[in-house]
Amino acid sequence: MNDVASLYAATKQVNQFFRRFNNEEDAKGVKYSVKDKNFRNNDKRREYLMILFDNQNRNMTPKLKTQFIDYVTNKEKSHYIDFHGGKWFAQVEAEFTHKGKEKEITLYLELQEEIQGSKWVLINAYYPEFDQVFYQNKENKSKFLHPLSHELDFMNLQKVFSDSKSSEYYAADHFYPDHLSLFLYELKKGTFKFKTVRQTKFHFFQVDNWYFELSKFNRGGYNTGWLVSNLFPINEEQKKKLTKFIFREQKD
Repeated sequence: MNDVASLYAATKQVNQFFRRFNNEEDAKGVKYSVKDKNFRNNDKRREYLMILFDNQNRNMTPKLKTQFIDYVTNKEKSHYIDFHGGKWFAQVEAEFTHKGKEKEITLYLELQEEIQGSKWVLINAYYPEFDQVFYQNKENKSKFLHPLSHELDFMNLQKVFSDSKSSEYYAADHFYPDHLSLFLYELKKGTFKFKTVRQTKFHFFQVDNWYFELSKFNRGGYNTGWLVSNLFPINEEQKKKLTKFIFREQKD
């Protein structure tokens, strides 16, 4: 009986996490009809939500969890998550071979809506060795093109391209090397060969003023499966900065 209870308790699929978060199924995984009084019932949600956290993460205090649950189950403005609602994406740690050596590349994917259905698409990537090529010359303040360069027909571009190690410092302030394009280019050249996926997690920005991370835990007991592994309050401007941080689009 304990094994059966554990099976019911485990959030075995990401889709099931959505249904449990919104209280759209019962404890046995049977979906409620939208006309059922229990469908998205906030009192029931509060019970369900409390078991959707990784209880081994001490950074998510009982007070923090309660604040979040109170916020999303507020009767005046309840907050639900929507599989097709955007503002959430996957982070996949994938293993490749690169020039005969095993390498790990972080891939980011999101759902893209189509005329019929939807599909997962790559939106970003991160490979540490690409960063080793860019922004390594700390003496970069002297790297600029004079504002009157147009009067020279930009012939002084010669100094940009003669020192390839510093060429990125002539780019606009908002420039950041596109790891996804670099990775796909190398993939087309055959220098990367896919092996396997090591780990997957999801980043959620759908709930106003909150961020949470969803990870999979394979362990005994009831607190297992897809669970909230990180949680904190955050405003919309901070969400933009956090997304850049997750994509590792930071330069010194």
